[in-house]
Amino acid sequence: MGKKRIMVQMPISAGIQSVLAGRDDVEAVRYTELSEDNIMQHVGEYDAAIMGVAPFTERIAAMADKMQIVSRHGVGYDAIDIPALTKRGIPLTVVGIANSVTVAEHALFFMLALAKRAVQYDREVRKGNWNIRFDAPAYDLAGKKVMILGYGRIGRRLVPMVKAMGMDVHVHDPYVIQDALVTAGVTPVEDWRATLPEMDFLSVNCPKNEETNGMVGAAELASMKPTAYVVNTARGNIVDEKALYTALKNNVIAGAGIDPFVVEPATPDEPLFQLDNILVSPHSAGVTEESMFRMGAVAAQNVLDCFDGKLNPDNVINKEVLK
Repeated sequence: MGKKRIMVQMPISAGIQSVLAGRDDVEAVRYTELSEDNIMQHVGEYDAAIMGVAPFTERIAAMADKMQIVSRHGVGYDAIDIPALTKRGIPLTVVGIANSVTVAEHALFFMLALAKRAVQYDREVRKGNWNIRFDAPAYDLAGKKVMILGYGRIGRRLVPMVKAMGMDVHVHDPYVIQDALVTAGVTPVEDWRATLPEMDFLSVNCPKNEETNGMVGAAELASMKPTAYVVNTARGNIVDEKALYTALKNNVIAGAGIDPFVVEPATPDEPLFQLDNILVSPHSAGVTEESMFRMGAVAAQNVLDCFDGKLNPDNVINKEVLK
């Protein structure tokens, strides 16, 4: 019986190797040419795929005759045609909580860096401007109100972090039992837009879908305090980029921390990059040495568990295929 073949659309990391090394019945092959045409040409030769950020389209799925599982090396899956996989009985898995604490830390990092004016102070002190501490005073997080949009894998790890900073925490997530939010010591919010004008920080920690795409737009930003900050460590355009640019340029809000963008990699002519009151990162909120190892290990383990008939349903997005 031949080895099962795994298409790996990224470097075969130490995390992936740590799981696959003990199996002589599988073969991992790295792919670097990730165009739709190239993947379509070869995907039929593989039993599984470990996916990076490249799309997995209906056209690719149609050629995936042997595919038993598509395993995302991460938790986002907006680039994958889930109905196409479901139609063919192929489970889509994510890495669960492997990078949840990492993203939560990044959201807190943005809040601290913005409130403490980290970039501005660093730049001015290097010029000898010691008075910047009085000209543009920093802020405490303690006592500030933060709205967290989404109480999933990441949001529920962010909550204790911001509570430890002494923040007044409000959470909006209509898909969780509201009593769970009360038990976590936060204020459940049903109408987040009505509560937004009271907030000092807004942290976006929800998945991108038809409901959330563009949900933080011009109207929402205009309703916020001029001293408020927006942090997005989720997906591009949940916070509307054009509306955010206008709000930041006109000082409608004080600043923002943005990790994901609509077009990635973002190019140097991205309008947001021309502004001083925004802190950006290269969609790296979930990427650290530790999280990359964990994500690789879980992504590979999901593949092996599928092959072995013991796939963890908690990691499966289209659970209907398990029936």
